[in-house]
Amino acid sequence: MSEDLMTIREMSETFGVTPRALRFYEAGALISPLRKGQMRLYSRSDRARLKLILRGKRFGFSLDQIREILELYNPEDKNLAQTQTALATARDRLSDMENQQAELGQAILELRQQIVEGEASLARLKAGQAAPTSLEER
Repeated sequence: MSEDLMTIREMSETFGVTPRALRFYEAGALISPLRKGQMRLYSRSDRARLKLILRGKRFGFSLDQIREILELYNPEDKNLAQTQTALATARDRLSDMENQQAELGQAILELRQQIVEGEASLARLKAGQAAPTSLEER
């Protein structure tokens, strides 16, 4: 293979994705490998797009959001629209993640408290003392 083109196996190994995932991204028009018979050949552009797809997935972007950003690629305007859209999407996602983090933090605190109460109840039971009959009574 040429330095500029990679097979599906090389792409899979290089990026740690399955061939099925690559075919899925192709079916979703996120990447467009060259076809030589049954063989898929991925260009530098495909590799760059795949890097962006994987980064977007890691950040929790939807495939539609990733597709929208990729479709805005336009070096003639120095990718101004693409960058603006990517930043807006990133800000929205960060806000969602921060809200989820706060909710998760609260849930962790509550679960820790339930564990402390459960351990105290278990200790009372082992000592032969009466304990509340349900978690709601605690």
